Amino acid sequence: MEKIEELEKSIGYVFKNKELLKTALTHTSYAYENKVSSNERLEYLGDSILEFISSKYLFQNFDKLSEGEMTKVRAYSVCEDSLYKIAQKHNFSDFLYLGRSEKMSNSIKKALVADSVEAVIAAIYLDGGLEPAEKFIMENIKEQMEFASQNVGMKDYKTVLQEELQKKGEVMIKYNLIKEEGPDHAKTFTIDVECDGKKLAQGIGKSKKKAEMEAARIALEGLKKKGN
Repeated sequence: MEKIEELEKSIGYVFKNKELLKTALTHTSYAYENKVSSNERLEYLGDSILEFISSKYLFQNFDKLSEGEMTKVRAYSVCEDSLYKIAQKHNFSDFLYLGRSEKMSNSIKKALVADSVEAVIAAIYLDGGLEPAEKFIMENIKEQMEFASQNVGMKDYKTVLQEELQKKGEVMIKYNLIKEEGPDHAKTFTIDVECDGKKLAQGIGKSKKKAEMEAARIALEGLKKKGN
């Protein structure tokens, strides 16, 4: 109970139904082993709430941004990296219910931790309504959105990667679907990006587009490390 209270204090919301928060923190591996509900359905709902709240904020506060620019700012603000940072800020990984297989791995998967943020957003919404869910979202992504709105000229990762790789001439860039996992309402896609047949990076996302973006982002990081 003390641990739950610690998390509630951190996120700034006290649950009336503590079981909702527990479900939001329950990974499928734990749910399968213990015959309880996982946070997959909450993730699905939380993803939609997050998109709605962030879209509303952009529409109301950045009237000079075009539809395409707002889409870019939102994508930057609610990407896996941003959600992972939120999870780190509130130490979500300390509260997750994980199965034996996940506990045995060297580190908790980044996507797993990021997904729990969306599940917690949904849990707050179901427990207290849209207002506290919106408060939590804005307290945690407003800074990212402000930054992205000032740098909206930045192109998406796929475009930047293409420009980087084509600096010395034309190359063939290809994105390959490697794996598709999970139920229809919560699929995960794994995609490789390659240049002239050479694999550069692999990305995972909840849609093919998000997985491609993640692969491009990781490939760009790799290029920077090499000094290209």
